[in-house]
Formats: sequence, C-alpha cells, structure tokens
Amino acid sequence: MIDKLYEMHARMCRVFTSAKRLEVLNLLRNRELSVGELMERAGISQANLSQHLGVLRNEGIVQTRRKGVKIYYSLTSPKISEAFDKMREVLLEKLNRTAKLSVKARAVKTLTRRAR
Repeated sequence: MIDKLYEMHARMCRVFTSAKRLEVLNLLRNRELSVGELMERAGISQANLSQHLGVLRNEGIVQTRRKGVKIYYSLTSPKISEAFDKMREVLLEKLNRTAKLSVKARAVKTLTRRAR
C-alpha cells in the first residue's frame, strides 16, 4: 500500500511541472472559472488550456460543472491550494536565502577590492 501511495504522489507531483498549470491552479484557488475566463486570465489558447485541464482532471485535481454551453472548472479540494501555498513559502525562503548570500558575496568582493 505504501508503494501505491508513493506512486500516486509521484504522479501528482509530475502534474505540477508546468508553470502554466500552476498558474491555472492559482486562478482556481478561490472560485470556479469558465474555460473562457481561464483562457483570458492565463493568456493561452483554448487548445493549450484544454491540454492542461485534461492533465489536471485526469489526476483528480480539478472537477467540472456544465451550465448551458459553458464548462466551469474548480479545485477538487481546498488542500490543493494549501499545498500550493506551502511550496510557495519554501520557494520564497529559498529566494531570500539566495538574495542574502548574493548581498554578502558582493560585500566581500567590495571589501577585497578596497583591501588591495
């Protein structure tokens, strides 16, 4: 059973390897949106969006609702946004550490030049 869980986790993580899919997930974090709204907000073609939504739908990350001729997408669980936020926090911390190291490196370089 644990092997199955690792496999499911790996498949889900592969879904998040596209920056555009991450953008779509972020757009859906607070409410459902129609395909047209997603196209406009994400700035991608219907064909491209359809591919991304298909991947998300196949992994059970988004769900659909039809109203007339429009199809609306929403996240299947608020925990998806929570996981998204946790990963973003980790990435922001990494960027901050990198920026601090860069500032320190420049300071050392400046001091080295002055010492010459």
